[in-house]
Amino acid sequence: MKFNVTVDRDEDGVWVVECPAIPGCVSQGETKRQALENIKEAIALCLQVRAEKGLPLTIETRQIEIAV
Repeated sequence: MKFNVTVDRDEDGVWVVECPAIPGCVSQGETKRQALENIKEAIALCLQVRAEKGLPLTIETRQIEIAV
């Protein structure tokens, strides 16, 4: 499966990665590369837990650009 993730850097310089299609699926790393590797493991674990609990594996998400 392929998932879109968001990658941000927090105020301490830590890279934070989130998978919006899986509620609560967040990871981090000292480098962007490390954070992206960590989210792969987090996604697999989140999917496993959601399956065990009988929850939908993912939720529908869309990215929409708006002007302000």
